[in-house]
Amino acid sequence: MATLFTRIITGELPGTFVFQDEHCVAFMTINPISRGHLLVVPRLEVDQWTDLPDDVSQHCFSVSKLIASAQKQALGCTRVALIIAGFEVPHCHIHVIPAESIDDVSFANAAQQVDFNDLASIAQQISIHLN
Repeated sequence: MATLFTRIITGELPGTFVFQDEHCVAFMTINPISRGHLLVVPRLEVDQWTDLPDDVSQHCFSVSKLIASAQKQALGCTRVALIIAGFEVPHCHIHVIPAESIDDVSFANAAQQVDFNDLASIAQQISIHLN
């Protein structure tokens, strides 16, 4: 059975995308820790990041770096944190999180609900700065 993320990638479930190519996608999370928090997800359905083929792993990290730069420009944050937790969905994903303090990277601070219009607005702001 396809994972939640595969179902978002294929369009079966809605997602607010910032980036897509043949190897991975990036979309806004519906439980953001901070404003602009998004996920970079390989199209390849692999549970743990340590099991990704090296070329896919390297590509996902390169895309995460590109997106982090766009987040800094769009949102004015001083740092962007990366987290690979891997417990919520059995499909590897990188959390790319705009941050001003360590509190901005605590899953205890994740939103329980989100304004989808706000997610779309933030996604558009980030997308503008992708080179």
